[in-house]
This record gives sequence, structure tokens and C-alpha cells, in this order.
Amino acid sequence: MVERVGRVVIRPAWREHAAAAGEVVVGLDPGMAFGTGQHETTRMCLLALQDRLRPGDRVLDLGTGSGILAVAAVALGAGACLALDVEPQAVAAATANAALNGVDGRVEVREAQLESLGDAAFDLILANLNAATLTALAAGLHRSTRPGGSVVAGGIIAEREASCREALAAAGLRLVEGRADGDWRTLVLTRD
Repeated sequence: MVERVGRVVIRPAWREHAAAAGEVVVGLDPGMAFGTGQHETTRMCLLALQDRLRPGDRVLDLGTGSGILAVAAVALGAGACLALDVEPQAVAAATANAALNGVDGRVEVREAQLESLGDAAFDLILANLNAATLTALAAGLHRSTRPGGSVVAGGIIAEREASCREALAAAGLRLVEGRADGDWRTLVLTRD
């Protein structure tokens, strides 16, 4: 089944889809990894990505899963995307999906954690994780976002939203938008 999320159309790897004017098509075989475009958190992150991405941005997809956000970022105009995950099956799926979409030269996939990046800074960070992980990584997310850059923090269940917002704010990230879909929340933040 083909999924439409804003300008992005996600198609299963085994299915063809001709892009209409203005559409960006992402072919996807998630394998054992999270991220098909059907979950509320992935959809909200894809919409926020379309709103926040500027041509040529350097993007970090933290917890890449299937690689759907990394591939979409580059297809939408990012200069390059570094996709990290700690799960080997996610790294394999994201690597395969970058190749499937012909963006493997601009999407680098690594089995690594945020801390491994040192002082590297990104224009846009996509972090579709969960509230506990986002809270624990708040300082690292701030450090890894260049001044004026944005963080899209997803995977937050409604009852954990307030504590997650507080941790991100305490780390120096300013909330610019909150999105909701059912019990799920996605926060868009900026580093001043």
C-alpha cells in the first residue's frame, strides 16, 4: 500500500509508483526495523521534516530504523544525512533502503550512538525515539545542533510530553511547535 505524507509518497520496495508533480517517492523495505510511514510518530516527523528542511542542510537521523527519514531528507533536498542506530538490523535495513533509493552516496549509515559524534553539529536532527531516550539525550541533542538549527523529537507518548519538554528546554532547546496525533506527540525545537 502506498502512503502519502505531505509531499512524500512511501511505496513498498516491490511496488511501482509514478511520482506526480511535486511528489517525492521513497521506496521502502523496512525488514525488521521500525519506520514504514504508517505510524503516527513517523508521519509527524515526515511532516515536520518537510516544514523545517532547507536545501543543502546537513541532517542527522538519530535512531534511523528503516532509514525512512534519512532517505526522505535527502530526497527533499538535504545535502547529506548521517543515519545512526544501535541495532544491527536497523543499520542493515537503512543501508539497503538508501541503496534502493539511489541516495547511498548522500546517506551514511552507522551503528553508533549520539555520543560517538563528539562536537559534530547538524542543521537538522530527526530523533524519532521515545520520551525517556530523548530526555536522557537532551544535552547531546543541544550540543549536536548548530546555532539556528532544529530538532524534531518524536515518539513521545502524551503522558510523557511535559517531562520531555522540560528536559529539552533545560538543555537549551526552545520549543517552536508541538504536534499531536492521537496519544503521540512530536516536538519541533530550535537552538538559538
